[in-house]
Amino acid sequence: MEIRRFEERDAEAAAALVRRNLLEVNSRDYGLAAMESFAASYGPEKIREIASRAHFYLAFEGNALVATGAVGPYNGSRHESIVLTLFVLPEYHGRGAGRAMLKALERDEYYARAARVVVSASITACGFYEKMGFAYPGGQKTLEDGDHCWMEKLRSCGKK
Repeated sequence: MEIRRFEERDAEAAAALVRRNLLEVNSRDYGLAAMESFAASYGPEKIREIASRAHFYLAFEGNALVATGAVGPYNGSRHESIVLTLFVLPEYHGRGAGRAMLKALERDEYYARAARVVVSASITACGFYEKMGFAYPGGQKTLEDGDHCWMEKLRSCGKK
């Protein structure tokens, strides 16, 4: 699997992967109507906007785009970062693409410098993030707005 930084020409393919995941996977937890609405907002413009404020990565197996992910400053902080837009092509779920993407994000400077990394995890993704070492603040899983959980990883190696 090759993982590289986002390039402008990747916007449409990345948006298509995210939309597919929302409609085929996340819809199981949220319902198809809700995900159709959310997926409609995830066009190439949204991907470009995220890439403009975070380091956006793509994972390929051969020529096939199989995962996306980004990491950037959390609310402009140098001490906290946020994982964004980590999605895996539905047929690659459970095959290590998400794990590989998160490992690539962990090597990024935004992740490496942070004492705390957060993610707004979908209901669908909470178990994945738990396996990857993220925890619920205060130890309690709490749904915000009924649709996501904040999770965090505290890191003593983050630069202050």
